[in-house]
Amino acid sequence: MLSNIKIVLVETSHPGNIGGVARAMKNMSVSQLRLVTPHHFPHADATARASGADDVLANASVYADLHSAIADCQVVIGCSARPRTISWPELTVREAAKMCLAQDNGHNVAIIFGRENSGLKNHELDLCHYLLRIPCNTAYSSLNLAAAVQVVCYELFVATGQKQELNIGDKDKQTLASGEQMELFYQHLQQTLMDIGFLRPDKSRSMMRRLRRIYNRIQLDTKELDILRGIMRYSQNNNKDD
Repeated sequence: MLSNIKIVLVETSHPGNIGGVARAMKNMSVSQLRLVTPHHFPHADATARASGADDVLANASVYADLHSAIADCQVVIGCSARPRTISWPELTVREAAKMCLAQDNGHNVAIIFGRENSGLKNHELDLCHYLLRIPCNTAYSSLNLAAAVQVVCYELFVATGQKQELNIGDKDKQTLASGEQMELFYQHLQQTLMDIGFLRPDKSRSMMRRLRRIYNRIQLDTKELDILRGIMRYSQNNNKDD
């Protein structure tokens, strides 16, 4: 039931933390681990800390960048303890777990954890639909990476039992656009806005970041995405004719 959940670690510096994450995942029946440019992997420390979760490590996929790691995911959740100047829709761990389990129609869900010392950067959170925070002691809010993953995976595991009891989920929902499809859409959107003179190159970064907020909140399905890209193609063609 949790095979669509992808735990994504970005630039993990200590291989032991990767092993600890693998152990936390296997404890809670989560098996899909993705690593974005880990500093040291594979490594003996990772295997030692995994304590029997060797299969999770062996099946872990390594990616050169975050875009590639979430390209096939329709729902992307970024974990962060730091406040941000631009707000993202926020979920509690329990809310995130229930939402993840509601993705019945083949949707892949990426839950992203950042670097041990600095977390996720803003441009990485730009790829996320939601921000997830784990409430903890405000005087000491630094969670170990494996501990943070354990909390999230525990709530996912608990939610599987609730799902079986409540039969939550919407099987008739349209297929959500994947991370790769959304990135192509944002590139198309930026070019269209520049073609019609709405967007200037020197202003594109802040404007596109806010537009991402809007569309990530909506969570477009593939048919909606096709409609929007059709509108943009029509606008571009008319602009050329003029």
